[in-house]
Amino acid sequence: MYGASGKRWALTERGRGALTRDETHLRIGPSAIAWDGKSLVFEIAEIGMPIPYRVRGTVRVTPECAPAAPFLLDAAGGHRWHPFGPRARVSVEMKNPDLSWQGSGYLDGNSGDVPLERSFIDWDWSRADMGPEAAVLYDVNRRDGTSLSIAAKFASDGTATAFAPPPRVKLATTGWRVSRATRSDAASSARVVDTLEDTPFYARSVVSARWNGHDVTAMHESLSLDRFDSRWVQTLLPFRMPRLSG
Repeated sequence: MYGASGKRWALTERGRGALTRDETHLRIGPSAIAWDGKSLVFEIAEIGMPIPYRVRGTVRVTPECAPAAPFLLDAAGGHRWHPFGPRARVSVEMKNPDLSWQGSGYLDGNSGDVPLERSFIDWDWSRADMGPEAAVLYDVNRRDGTSLSIAAKFASDGTATAFAPPPRVKLATTGWRVSRATRSDAASSARVVDTLEDTPFYARSVVSARWNGHDVTAMHESLSLDRFDSRWVQTLLPFRMPRLSG
């Protein structure tokens, strides 16, 4: 969570004993997700890292379009990107920190059969509202030397339509020297508005650009799997991602 009062981060890996689920509920440790028929409701009760602090509250995600079919990110089909709710209304009511807001958002996920670092070198991903539709750009460099570029718009019924991706544009590297790039009709219209996460292998940013004649403000991420797989980064991960057995 990002705001004027600072950043709140929580990502705890938990063991099998911490998991319960059924068709409409998923609980992992003290936090849970439930589908109430129209919205996904996240009940969050976590401890932030690396400095311990409470992160508690409720996030409600109401999709404005139906889920789209998953996209295969590698030739073997071992990695998939799932646009569950490419466009959604999001309502946030937090107790710790004390804040609330409503706005436009999205819900997606990745799944795979092997670790990401075995299949990919890096990727850039970004998502924005583009008129009444949601649009996503996904550029992937694979270990086998091939690449993938996804440029898709999502209608209210979940239908994904490809559009011509604008040219690639380099963005400023992060403080950890992670490379960032996006796509834009003109290089001059692409810039980093804010850097939300700056880590040794991953950056989350807000960028502005122009996609097929539309001025957009996009959520953007850059991921370096070479960095992630390095020994020194693996040594740092437990300080941000604690692992609990139960």
